[in-house]
Amino acid sequence: MVEVLPIETPSLGDRSYLIHDGAVALVIDPQRDIDRVTTLAAEHGVRITHVAETHVHNDYLTGGLALARATGATYLVNEADPVRFARSPLRDGDSIPLSDAMRVRVLATPGHTFTHLSYVLEADGAVAGVFTGGSLLYGATGRPDLLGPENTSALAQAQFASAQRLARELPDSAPVFPTHGFGSFCSAGQSQGARSSTIGHEKLVNPALTMSQQTYLDTLLAGLDAWPAYYAHMGPANLAGPDGPDLSPPRLADAQEIRRRIEAGEWVIDLRDRLAFAAGFLPGSVCFTLGNSFATYVGWTVPWDAPLSLLGETPDQVADAQRELARIGFGRPVAAATGKLLDWAGDQPLASVRLAKFGDLAGRLIGRPAPPPDPAPVVLDVRRKLEWEESHIAGAIHIPFSDLSGRLGDVPTGEVWVHCQSGYRAMVAASLLAARDRDVTSVNDHFSNAASAGVPLEGG
Repeated sequence: MVEVLPIETPSLGDRSYLIHDGAVALVIDPQRDIDRVTTLAAEHGVRITHVAETHVHNDYLTGGLALARATGATYLVNEADPVRFARSPLRDGDSIPLSDAMRVRVLATPGHTFTHLSYVLEADGAVAGVFTGGSLLYGATGRPDLLGPENTSALAQAQFASAQRLARELPDSAPVFPTHGFGSFCSAGQSQGARSSTIGHEKLVNPALTMSQQTYLDTLLAGLDAWPAYYAHMGPANLAGPDGPDLSPPRLADAQEIRRRIEAGEWVIDLRDRLAFAAGFLPGSVCFTLGNSFATYVGWTVPWDAPLSLLGETPDQVADAQRELARIGFGRPVAAATGKLLDWAGDQPLASVRLAKFGDLAGRLIGRPAPPPDPAPVVLDVRRKLEWEESHIAGAIHIPFSDLSGRLGDVPTGEVWVHCQSGYRAMVAASLLAARDRDVTSVNDHFSNAASAGVPLEGG
């Protein structure tokens, strides 16, 4: 019996897959921390004989080459990808036997990239599923703009044709197993929380299969927004063939060293809950709460090759953060500290950030005395462009989170109230501003509450 085992990476919105028949296994789109894959294979008593890539990834470093080398597996990669390592080259129409029970058939499905492949799994001669990478997702498709604006139109048209091909050539009963679409910024459109689907279901709900080509293209292109800055490094690194990560614990630093690193302008990341951070933190440290948004927003803000230190309450918290960062190519942290805040601070004074709700902001904007005794605060919106265009606070300043670390000097002087959609980006922004000694309040609230709280909105 053939079994498909997903390997979830919720922090990046992706899945890898281990497919086995009880004896041998194929792995599709493994991430860099391959110990998760080898452990799963060992738990099921199977030998990894093949590793396959659907495309050259833009949102994480692959573990494909490292996994193939570690297991002796055949590494399946499109022959058209200009990689700098040995692999078993694939082309459209190839059929790869995996065992007596399993084989995969290769379909060219360009759109997310020009050389994107999908893999049709055949078990005992019947279609048991299709692994669609960044092509056909759950209720969406992969975005076509990651190779530059000069290629976006051609890739968008190819994405439509690829979705149509999959729907035309595969049975309605075939399960769909995408790599992206679970929160990844590689997805164009929303998958609306779906955890499984089939070709038949996608024919009913997927815009690439329910809309005309022109309507699909118009909708797709209008919905594209900024993607994380670290994506620019992923393609070249994956073509070169990345090694596995160094997950050995970083060197422990005392309070004096952490302070020296902050004063030297290095990135020192506080992993605690943002409410705890707001109550007290080391001046100059930046709040990136460890969770499903952690790696994406660190990669969006911190230069890819910058030395960084991690502050966590436990060694496990630091180890989890280190693993998340390794998936997007960050090296081993230069230092770490664990324990309580006062352990990191030593005799250094602490800072804090005010927290508020949108109701507090409404009162501050509407109920204040007339200036000059109490001038209006600066309202800083750090959401993405499409979020801003849908609706925003009247009179707010818009600096997308993706641009903020390089545009802190553009934030007008005075008291700043910063908000985003749900509070995560706002606290990161508040910590960046606090490091510049700005008077800042972080709105720890969901933007959907702004109107009912009486905040004046416009747009949409």
